[in-house]
Amino acid sequence: MGNSKSGALSKEVLDDLKSNTRYTDDELCKWYDTFKKQCPDGKITRPDFEKIYANFFPNSDPKTYASHVFRSFDTNDDGTLDFREYIIALHLTSSGKTSLKLEWAFSLFDVDRNGEISKVEVLEIIAAIFKMIPPEEQKNLPEDENTPQKRADKLWAYFKKKEHGK
Repeated sequence: MGNSKSGALSKEVLDDLKSNTRYTDDELCKWYDTFKKQCPDGKITRPDFEKIYANFFPNSDPKTYASHVFRSFDTNDDGTLDFREYIIALHLTSSGKTSLKLEWAFSLFDVDRNGEISKVEVLEIIAAIFKMIPPEEQKNLPEDENTPQKRADKLWAYFKKKEHGK
């Protein structure tokens, strides 16, 4: 990943990230330094990623959703996120093009990675999202969206899909 002698970000990875994101050399190098301090081996594991998510949602249970997000970002399917996957994920979710965000959302909902999204998969992701919404806030949701099943049904109807459609 980086230069093994200096621990610096390799020119190859830096050039790749500059061409695939809107980040500058300085931003990427600073993020790499921080990443290496937090992940000296250059990888984020699923449990580490889930802990990071837990910090953002201290009053709920983000573990299931974090696991799905991790899966969607682990593009080489090795069970870890390296710096490149991490930065591409950051770019995609914060400043990426709409088309790329849609591709990522599709990969998030395509739980079994078969290239199609089923209503069961939609329900699985929505149920994971609901675990992150504190119960007192769930009470304020509209009647037709106040459970994972209702929200999945509404979304499925929006796309005009039959119960077992894809």
